[in-house]
Amino acid sequence: MKVFVTIQNKQIPVFADNLNKKTLKLLKLALDKKVENGRQTLKKCLQTLISIEVIGCEAILHSFNEKDSLALSLY
Repeated sequence: MKVFVTIQNKQIPVFADNLNKKTLKLLKLALDKKVENGRQTLKKCLQTLISIEVIGCEAILHSFNEKDSLALSLY
């Protein structure tokens, strides 16, 4: 399943096998919080974010540079 989330005025595709409203809401809240209060490494990843993959209770943030990709816990 593929949906889009708006982060920092960019449309980012979110891929998941089963994505419900609760998981999508948790993802959006976590990303908004990290944009404001995240460390420099996470902010760098969010600036170059190209897609998000949700696997279970984790979101894998894929960026242009593979080294900047991170895993983010949703729960």
